Amino acid sequence: MFEVSIKSHFSAAHHLKGYPGACASFHGHNWEIEVFLRGCDLDDTGILVDFRDLKVAIGAVLDDIDHADLNEVEAFKEQNPTSENIARFLYGELSSKLNCDRYNITKVSVHETPGTTASYWE
Repeated sequence: MFEVSIKSHFSAAHHLKGYPGACASFHGHNWEIEVFLRGCDLDDTGILVDFRDLKVAIGAVLDDIDHADLNEVEAFKEQNPTSENIARFLYGELSSKLNCDRYNITKVSVHETPGTTASYWE
């Protein structure tokens, strides 16, 4: 089994409805994400997945949330845009774009601030 990961980032604002503290106010973060993929079979060049292809797919998903008010993004209209929910959203979006017979997304981690991480996997 092989595992690869790739990091990316986006900037966005949000507020947490019902949160008893400062995060209930509108504020922003520079989120870092890490996407993990696993598979058993390498291609003829010895690659599980081309990092260039991953960057394109991740960029397409992040374009929809980068520099956005996350509370206004359709995926977060009914739930708070917490790091946990962002990780689940990214997992779903990227899985639908990238999963194939050779490899699958196994986990997405979201770092809201240095030293804090929320991850989602199935």
